[in-house]
Amino acid sequence: MAKIIPFKAVKPTRAIVGLVAARPYQSYTIEERESRMDYNPYSFLHIVNPGYKYSQEVTGKERYKLVRNRYQEFKEDGIFLTDQEPSLYVYKIVNRHRQVFNGIIAATCAEDYEKDIIKKHEDTISKREQTFKNYLQTVGFNAEPVLLTYPDNTVISDIIKDTQKGHAEFEFTMTYRDTHYLWKIDNEETIAIIQEEFKKMETIYIADGHHRSASSYLLYKDEKENNLNHDGSESYNFFMSYLIPESDLVIQEFSRLVKDLNGLTKEEFLIELDTHFRIENRGAVPYQPSKPHHFSMYLDGEFYSLYLRKANYTFNTALDKLDAQLLYKTILKPVLGIDDLRNDNRIEYVHGRHEMITIKSSVDSGDFKVGFGMCPATVQQMKEIADEGLKMPPKSTYILPKLRSGITIYEY
Repeated sequence: MAKIIPFKAVKPTRAIVGLVAARPYQSYTIEERESRMDYNPYSFLHIVNPGYKYSQEVTGKERYKLVRNRYQEFKEDGIFLTDQEPSLYVYKIVNRHRQVFNGIIAATCAEDYEKDIIKKHEDTISKREQTFKNYLQTVGFNAEPVLLTYPDNTVISDIIKDTQKGHAEFEFTMTYRDTHYLWKIDNEETIAIIQEEFKKMETIYIADGHHRSASSYLLYKDEKENNLNHDGSESYNFFMSYLIPESDLVIQEFSRLVKDLNGLTKEEFLIELDTHFRIENRGAVPYQPSKPHHFSMYLDGEFYSLYLRKANYTFNTALDKLDAQLLYKTILKPVLGIDDLRNDNRIEYVHGRHEMITIKSSVDSGDFKVGFGMCPATVQQMKEIADEGLKMPPKSTYILPKLRSGITIYEY
């Protein structure tokens, strides 16, 4: 029984929402961030990078306090306004590749996270969880929703379609060429119907935002413990999420680049791979795998196809069937000696529509020795792994849609 509630979102005014909305802070280069802040006084980047005002880098608790100050200034200046009634928000994204995503922004329940009604498929780093929890406690708001996915539901889909027939509160296109639309649902009957449909769902799944949801859960635990009058209705019991149907979720793959062959010659390396894979040299023609357990490899100016010898590999769990895990267990760890996929500086990850070209150029330049490509995971695989309580290796999925900060804000 998944629980969602409406909330009073803090939002930019319609006239400047396109100037306020920003990609996640870390996705910008330093030059990009400075350029946007130099020429756009409304960018949400001014809030999350408050030291810019004083031409100084600010970190830790001092930064958190200044983030809150910048946020309050945006509210005082009328850039942000708070909705008068608790609402749900229909949110539509059309990205630069014309992929369309439709869903609902709502407050989801931290207790559902605790009870595993909201399921996870990725490990989180405790230090990052604590850091973001401390950030939330100080700034008092969250400006980027967690991306959750739920089984396709006709009732919810029909409500979204009917809502979208009306005039959108927001409609704007970013410089990244993605277009965003937002409609407000404040009708109590409609909200109750949506809530009832989510109550019928035994589980929903985190698609993207594992650290944000984990940090929100830690915040909930802290605040609950310190509040003698806790009754479950306080804002810290919930966190902002964008919920989309499984059919709208897009999962792309990350390819792997490795800097050396762990002391092996090319010939010795290929012999090692022959234990688990049928290997075919494809020459200079790029090869993109089209089936699970098939991999592409670029080595020494040539592409290879690697087909798993299934007789030599045992599938015991849903995780064992995941290509990212399979590559780790058969090549990256035993042959190339890469045990820690998150922290080993010998491995890097790439994604994108032209990733095979990136792999080729990275290896040809001498920066890397070998690259591997694979098919993307499926939503069903993600769910099965989460249902078994297992966790995917780092960089197993590149999830779409990518969300913007500052369009709707949830206050604690």
